[in-house]
Amino acid sequence: MAVEHATLGILVLTLCMLLPVWVGIRRTRQGHQLFVRRIKAVDAVDEACGRAAEMGRPVSFSSGLTGISPVLYACLGVLFHVAKKAATFRSKLLVPQNDAQVLAVTEDVVRDAYRESGRLSSFDPKQIQFLSDEQFAFAAGYMGLVQRERIGSAFLLGNFAAESLMLAEAGQQMGAMQIAGTVNPEQVPFFICTCDYTMIGEELFGASAYLTREPVQLGSLYGQDRAKLMWLVLILAGTLVATWNSMGEVLGWPVIPNLEQLIIWKAW
Repeated sequence: MAVEHATLGILVLTLCMLLPVWVGIRRTRQGHQLFVRRIKAVDAVDEACGRAAEMGRPVSFSSGLTGISPVLYACLGVLFHVAKKAATFRSKLLVPQNDAQVLAVTEDVVRDAYRESGRLSSFDPKQIQFLSDEQFAFAAGYMGLVQRERIGSAFLLGNFAAESLMLAEAGQQMGAMQIAGTVNPEQVPFFICTCDYTMIGEELFGASAYLTREPVQLGSLYGQDRAKLMWLVLILAGTLVATWNSMGEVLGWPVIPNLEQLIIWKAW
C-alpha cells in the first residue's frame, strides 16, 4: 500500500525509527562504547596503509564520480583516517578527482588530517589532483597516475560506473592492495573480482562511523540498525498475520486484526 499522507500509523512508525537513533547518539556522547559489527574491509584499511609504507610506495584514494552528496561525506570519513595514517607513516598520498567542488572539500579534509597528525608541514596541495570531469578521461588519467607512481595501496570508495573495472584493474596490475566500496550494486561484482576487500552498499556508510568514532555518526549507525531490526520484525509479523487470515477465510479460523485496524490508520 502506498503512503500518500501522514497518518497516525506513519507518525508512530516514524517515532519508533527516530527513537533508537536519538538514544544511540545520546549514549555515544555520554561515553558509552556501542558495539558495531566489525567488517573485514574496514579492518583492512590500516593494513593497506601500513603495507604501502613498508614498500615505500604511495597510497591512492579515489571517490570516483561522486559529487557533493551523502555518499561523499561517508567517503571523506574514510579519507580522513587514511590521510592521518599516511601522514603518520610519511607515505605519499594521491587523491585524484573529477569534480572541482569535491576537490576543494577533499583538500580541506586532507589538510585537517595532516594537521591533526602534527605533520601539517608535510601536506602538499598537489596531492589532490584534478584529472578530468569526463568519465573515461578521468579513468585514463587515473590509470596513468597509478602506473607512473607505482602505488602500493588503493582505495576506491564512492559512486562508480562503467570505468570501475578499468580503475581496479590498473591497481591490480601494479600489485597494489585494493579496498573498494560502492553503493552502485551493478559495480560490486567487478570490485569483488579485482580488489582484496569490498564494502557492499551501506557498509560504506558504516565504515566512516567505525573509523572516525564520531558520536553522531556512530550513534546514528547504532540506532538505524536497531530500527531496521524493528522493521524486519514488523514485516515478518505482518506476513504471518496475512497468511493466517487468508487461510482462515477457507478454514474458518478467527481473523487477527492487522496493524491498520489496530491503530485506526485511515481514521486520521
